[in-house]
Amino acid sequence: MLGGLWGIISTIIVGLVLGVLGRLFAPGDQKIPIWLTIVVGIVAAFIGNWLAGVFGVKDTSGIDWIRHIFQIVAAVVGVIAASAIYAKVKGGSRTTA
Repeated sequence: MLGGLWGIISTIIVGLVLGVLGRLFAPGDQKIPIWLTIVVGIVAAFIGNWLAGVFGVKDTSGIDWIRHIFQIVAAVVGVIAASAIYAKVKGGSRTTA
């Protein structure tokens, strides 16, 4: 049970770190909530790991810098996409009187 809880917590922390890095490197101002930043970061971690596996650099000796770069690039793209979609959804739900 404890291992599963720590797995969830570490996934959220990695998602937060990658999401924040994605927001940091993405151009412009991203007006997305923190929960969406975390979700984008978690998805970016999976996409980055998958891309690293496709290119054969997922497991290397030492720190897997290339895998981390894939994850950060995926986070940047995800933040840009999420920001655009969130702005449309948020803007489309307003009604004027």
